[in-house]
Amino acid sequence: MALVTTTEMFRKAYDGGYAIGAFNVNNMEIVQGITEACREEHAPVILQVSKGARAYANHTYLIKLVEAAVIECPDIPIALHLDHGPDFATCKSCIDGGFTSVMIDASSKPFEENIAITREVVEYAHKYGVVVEAELGTLAGIEDDVNVSAEDSSYTRPEEVEEFVTRTGCDSLAIAIGTSHGAYKFKPGTIPQLRFDVLHECEKRLPGFPIVLHGASSVPQNFVQIINQYGGAMPGAIGIPEEQLREAARSAVCKINIDSDLRLAMTASIRQYMAEHPDHFDPRQYLKPARANIKELVRHKLVDVLGCNGKA
Repeated sequence: MALVTTTEMFRKAYDGGYAIGAFNVNNMEIVQGITEACREEHAPVILQVSKGARAYANHTYLIKLVEAAVIECPDIPIALHLDHGPDFATCKSCIDGGFTSVMIDASSKPFEENIAITREVVEYAHKYGVVVEAELGTLAGIEDDVNVSAEDSSYTRPEEVEEFVTRTGCDSLAIAIGTSHGAYKFKPGTIPQLRFDVLHECEKRLPGFPIVLHGASSVPQNFVQIINQYGGAMPGAIGIPEEQLREAARSAVCKINIDSDLRLAMTASIRQYMAEHPDHFDPRQYLKPARANIKELVRHKLVDVLGCNGKA
């Protein structure tokens, strides 16, 4: 099976009351851990690449890693998606370079400018059969080149979504309902709560249209504890409760982005392994359990949070 777009994935997810996992990839072990879990659980998957990942690993290397995953996992649909494309040039480069889906993130711009930038990307992408995700509303937090303060974040305004989708022609829409980027999503002592009223109003105004959640890592506390136990310093790292993500997946949310959790799983494993084996120096020795950690985390997300296992 070749790389696919998200169109069919999202149609099935919307009708089936589940969401597709969108996992950010940066290296071979992460790609392997994600896709091996999806293959075994027979789940569709979106492999995401950010601008930062392309700068780190190189576009060509990332493309070839994903192509290898397609060869190794021929029975599951895999889409290759640009996460948070900052401008037309970046989106065009990915479209021309083999991506099947791109996100143009002009959410920090005024409404009319966001529409104009998004429409330009849509017109180019659709000529090549590539689908486009856009964003309306602004998430707080830090992820690669995305850095938005809490003061500058804003919930999506449901009264704007229909006009935005109609005028841009985008294929899916990321909305802001209280998620945020990074591992520090909420202040210690607060009770995380997504704005389901905003989500359901958007859903009502865009019947049948796929909604996307960014910044939806749950920041597993077992990984945070391991990192801190073995020399890390991550006090107060708090994520989105998984039961809220599962509730979102039963609605119009067809794609849930998971990034920080993978990084936490890998870092926790490496820190623990190096502390317990101080004489080891071969990267294969500590990256193998890190890959296994990612695989088990992804399996859990597929089954218990996204509900997309068995849907490939």
